[in-house]
Amino acid sequence: MNSLEIRQGRIEDLPRLTDIYNYYILHTPISFDVTPHSVEERKSSWFSKYRGSGKYQLLVAERDSVVVGYATSSRFRERAAYGSSVETSIYIDKDFHGQGLGTALYEALFERLKSADIHRAYGGVTLPNAGSIALHRKLGFREIGIYNEVGFKFGKFYDVCWLEKALDE
Repeated sequence: MNSLEIRQGRIEDLPRLTDIYNYYILHTPISFDVTPHSVEERKSSWFSKYRGSGKYQLLVAERDSVVVGYATSSRFRERAAYGSSVETSIYIDKDFHGQGLGTALYEALFERLKSADIHRAYGGVTLPNAGSIALHRKLGFREIGIYNEVGFKFGKFYDVCWLEKALDE
């Protein structure tokens, strides 16, 4: 069947979303978290930040009734003057890469953000990650700098490339 639905994240998605994210914590440097999260922890410290509309969104991709990825727009920084910016993130189940899910999720997210009075979106990509860089470029992000050796995981340092997308043009 291979149907794809992109929708707002729901509380009942949390176990699956947590599994997807924990994979990246345990097996990749893509997330700089080092300890897996519990569903309960994600409920109180993460899920509660997202709304059905506005700047802070959580969208999920569901293929044949299985959640296979998600994209978020979150607070960029705490200080008030950063309020016109968001940080975006995207995580796809490791078994579903290369199927256009990242593009579909980000396109849906940016469509929703059009009415949210946001000036810029930012994304950080742990290097190397050619796929994520290509996805961001495809969707209009441009590279603005690299934080050299900013994260230490699995016994080595990693760089993070920061990308920016104008949302109010």
